[in-house]
Amino acid sequence: MKKILCLLLAMTMTFGCLTACGSKDTSDPADNGAATGSSESIEGAFKLGAVGPLTGDAAIYGQAVVNGAQIAVDEINASDSTVKFELNKQDDEADGEKSKNAYNNLMDWGMQILVGPTTSGAATAVAAQVYSDRTFMITPSGSSPDVIDGKDNVFQVCFSDPNQGTGAADYIAENMADAKIAIIYRNDDAYSQGIRDTFVEEAEAKGLEVVTEGTFTADTATDFTVQLTDAQSKGADLLFLPIYYQPASIILNQANAMGYAPTFFGVDGMDGILTLENFDTSLAEGVMLLTPFSADATDDLTKNFVAKYQEAYGEIPNQFAADAYDAVYVVKAAIEAAGCTADMSAADICEALVAAMPTLTYNGLTGQNMTWQATGEVSKAPMAVVIKDGVYTLPN
Repeated sequence: MKKILCLLLAMTMTFGCLTACGSKDTSDPADNGAATGSSESIEGAFKLGAVGPLTGDAAIYGQAVVNGAQIAVDEINASDSTVKFELNKQDDEADGEKSKNAYNNLMDWGMQILVGPTTSGAATAVAAQVYSDRTFMITPSGSSPDVIDGKDNVFQVCFSDPNQGTGAADYIAENMADAKIAIIYRNDDAYSQGIRDTFVEEAEAKGLEVVTEGTFTADTATDFTVQLTDAQSKGADLLFLPIYYQPASIILNQANAMGYAPTFFGVDGMDGILTLENFDTSLAEGVMLLTPFSADATDDLTKNFVAKYQEAYGEIPNQFAADAYDAVYVVKAAIEAAGCTADMSAADICEALVAAMPTLTYNGLTGQNMTWQATGEVSKAPMAVVIKDGVYTLPN
């Protein structure tokens, strides 16, 4: 599923391989129906679960998350760290009920800590059960405020939806203050609606000009000519799209067909557009995004992560993979700070990590000096990226 100043979204998503890089899958779904993706067992290891859409329309997100988490687990297990992990990956198809079933499978397996779920709806559904069970949960990408609201044992690595809207408006106010803005958002989706609401509020506060808004639903996400024609007729030269990459790809295609070429400004849900099958990536040239991660950053941590990800999965990692990588290392840091051992119960580990999280300061792929409130929200600064020659790059 945020606190902001410098901004915009970077990424590319990849994710085909669901089993461990450099490890073997020792599980057989026929054995107990629980461990469908468990890496090699290590004596004295913490049992770490990951839940996300590994199949279906949102698989590009879930596979990125488990790939990023697997790289972190492999690194930690190969190091001299006394903390080790066994990772079990479960598919929820981005469905709340299936996500709860996946969580229960993991608990039957003996999971002690949950990294996930990936999508906000699934994460919200599971978070209620996690809170009741007293299992520690950290979601890389469940960005809705509902995921953490009222649940002291649930934490986020990603920006919250409200902060994405605020951050996007702040960036535009600082860099494109004279833009005439149109918005197209999905009004039956809490993610899209939430970002839109805070964007509009902050845009008004910053004196930005929103000339028109257009909406759609899941059932009408195939034809945007009415919304685009309205935006073009109102003179909008910046189109804000707080939506996922699938409808965004259709908007880019249809805008191109009608000769309408505003600046397109997206949020983290647009990550994945460059790997969308049959999409002409030249149409995304110049698209801007708000993100905490850029794969072309030159720091050693990013370069090493990108190289390992490309070697293991054959593609450039996106923000979701980076958030999951950070999530595993944050769990490691919290375990060390709390003095937990793998022979502790999941409930005891949960209480110890809940106390440790607000004391952490973590430097990772997706932010420097990241901290967490007791409410579960992360504080970190995003950056601006732009698609250039088919890759996400930092603006000049």
